[in-house]
Amino acid sequence: MRILIMGGTRFIGVSLTKILVSQGHEVVLFNRGNKPAPVEGIQQIHGDRKDATQLKEKLAGEKFDAIFDNNGRELADTKPLVELFKGKISHFVYVSSAGVYLPSTQMPHTEEDPVDPNSRHKGKFETEKYLKEQGIPFTSIRPVYIYGPGNYNDLEAWFFDRLIRNKTILIPAGGVHFTQFGHIEDLAIAMAAVLGNEKAIGQIYNISGDRYVTFTRLAHCCAEAMGKNPADIDIKYYDPTVLNLGKRKAFPMRVQHFFADISKAKNELNWQPKYDLVSGLKDSFENDYLASGRDKADIDFSLDEEILSQI
Repeated sequence: MRILIMGGTRFIGVSLTKILVSQGHEVVLFNRGNKPAPVEGIQQIHGDRKDATQLKEKLAGEKFDAIFDNNGRELADTKPLVELFKGKISHFVYVSSAGVYLPSTQMPHTEEDPVDPNSRHKGKFETEKYLKEQGIPFTSIRPVYIYGPGNYNDLEAWFFDRLIRNKTILIPAGGVHFTQFGHIEDLAIAMAAVLGNEKAIGQIYNISGDRYVTFTRLAHCCAEAMGKNPADIDIKYYDPTVLNLGKRKAFPMRVQHFFADISKAKNELNWQPKYDLVSGLKDSFENDYLASGRDKADIDFSLDEEILSQI
């Protein structure tokens, strides 16, 4: 297949590009050109997707079998692509987010759960709705928390920063909330498995790891991935509702139960995560955190110190 990837040079796009090229597909990237392609020699079309006129001019005359929209956040980001390629592609794969779900007292989230109209990801489910209404042969992917080499969000790195410097790990609300991490390579493999799968047309899939862990267990897994004894790390708990933190983010994840059922993707995509949490975190620690030199970087722990002074 000739495949267009929107983005392609950061995190999801890097892993997805490598996998699709290894499967023999012809991959074309559309991005601003600020970073090199993850696979040498593949075609890149440089432009700003936020400029609908420019996007259409740059892609006019191009033919693709499938499109992966990895970085569309609002409906306005994706709509020009649909207008340009409607009726001309066999598959449109959209990266949404499990963040669209309405917080619930019944877990895990399934693909049929109601969405939150006030979510900061509401542009994602608005785009899903639009793709369905337009009759586009689409599949939507809803990851939970994504981790692994290339992660530009401080998730696992937040823990590594503190653990490698033997600092206290400050965890809100007793550390009892369950969360879910999915490795970037597992996500990309699932996305590639969508192609050519008739069952996937018009479907939404939760994608993540196959286990749920508490915040405390996540800290222990990060320590184990680094070669530390989890029993030796210092964890302190605090109640964020009684601290005056304003809008400052003291912890990298939402303080609620947040995890999703991935059985639909397993069954219909013939997909199975290959990374357990510790092995995935070890991959991230060794091949990204240490490799990038972040272990020697100057990290601001002033907010941690402020919380410690209050508890």
